Amino acid sequence: MAGGSLGGDEDGGIVGINVTPLVDIMLVLLIIFMVASTYIVKESIEVDLPKAATGGETLDTTLSLILKTGGQIYLNGESITPDKLAAECRRQSAKDPKIQAMIAADKTTPHGEVVELIDLIRQNGVVTFAINIDPKAADPLPPSPSGEEAAEEALVPEGEGSE
Repeated sequence: MAGGSLGGDEDGGIVGINVTPLVDIMLVLLIIFMVASTYIVKESIEVDLPKAATGGETLDTTLSLILKTGGQIYLNGESITPDKLAAECRRQSAKDPKIQAMIAADKTTPHGEVVELIDLIRQNGVVTFAINIDPKAADPLPPSPSGEEAAEEALVPEGEGSE
């Protein structure tokens, strides 16, 4: 048996593949990705957005503003005072005159607080802004009356119908 193998049948080859090491490696990779994914996810501030059918996506948003019900303001996820927000708006608008702000406000936030926030950023150089909404299905709008019908309806006193 010169030149023969030491371990048994020569034409036998590998009959089965041991998948245990493969499964072990896959489980270790799964655990690594699960642990790493908790560090990748960015914390978010919970806001209950109002729904609107006509909203669209806005691109190139630089300033992300969130207004909570209690009047708390967040700029790009960080809590900020109105004075510091005004200074940051002036600084950002000096760098880029076309800067845009995306404003998200909880739907229970009073309208006046949202208007005050808009006024604050506009007075400090950020004149382009958008209101963030949660899209909903569009309700079909009733057909608008033609010019003559609209004029006639405007002249008809309350309680009387055109027959």
